[in-house]
Amino acid sequence: MSRIAYVDGAYVAHAAAAVHIEDRGNQFADAVYEVWSVKDGALMDSDGHFTRLSRSLRELRIREPMDRRVLACVLFEMVRRNRLRDGLIYLQISRGRARRDHAFPSPEVKPTVIVTAKRGDPAAAEAKAQAGIRVITLPDLRWARRDIKTVSLLPNALAKQAAKEAGAQEAWLVGADGFITEGTASNAWILTADGALVTRMASEAILNGVTRLALLQVAREEGLRIEERPFTVAEAMAASEAFVTSASSALTAVVSIDGQKIGAGAPGPLAKRLRHAYLAGAASNVAAQKPRPSAPLVARRARARIG
Repeated sequence: MSRIAYVDGAYVAHAAAAVHIEDRGNQFADAVYEVWSVKDGALMDSDGHFTRLSRSLRELRIREPMDRRVLACVLFEMVRRNRLRDGLIYLQISRGRARRDHAFPSPEVKPTVIVTAKRGDPAAAEAKAQAGIRVITLPDLRWARRDIKTVSLLPNALAKQAAKEAGAQEAWLVGADGFITEGTASNAWILTADGALVTRMASEAILNGVTRLALLQVAREEGLRIEERPFTVAEAMAASEAFVTSASSALTAVVSIDGQKIGAGAPGPLAKRLRHAYLAGAASNVAAQKPRPSAPLVARRARARIG
């Protein structure tokens, strides 16, 4: 984990980072979050994550704690202080600290902002992509507004644990209508036998992944036939390929579902091609997303002090 965390304007030792016991993120899961993948010291798909963060805050009526440019500088400062070349940056914004009451507190209550950093292992990630992952299916027990990236993730955690205990790496969640919604921490994709690339359309039923949106653009540029629609477990098992997308995994092939091999039981040619194209495109944008020299100054102007 990171050596340094950010909590409400202060860069502090990770071991000492804390929020008040009556923070609404702690007591009501009244908070949203975003996760940026960091590659070569830059935030991947940066604008997409900031846009989704703003939408999540609006949907929950949590005010933005600072200007986007200032927040970006805080994130880059976290990358710098933690000497993070490859890994993840986690941001969480809660409605803030207030006396425990289900109703919203006064609008004057300041949102709580925390940021942590986590180092990645590119070699391990590539090995995982080369091997593919196993998936199980489980009922989708989450609330109806999955399009908002909230910290209320207990059903996701329970499903992920069930997958781990079954020897799998992810669970695909299935609605009462029999259609797959998404994974516990990823969007779900299949390639049908007749060559259609299928992923569920964006709606309140799924989180519209930033990596999902980027990959849709890559797929269009590759000239693929794309169908944004629901698909069943049976259709997924009959697919020639399947994969997941997320900020932490980019694109990773699914080699089995509920113990049944998908395709040849190994990452297929389309998954490999799209992963390569996505990562190549992201790498070409890395330099443009690195902070300007003024970033530390702007971060200081956000009243961030050294812990």
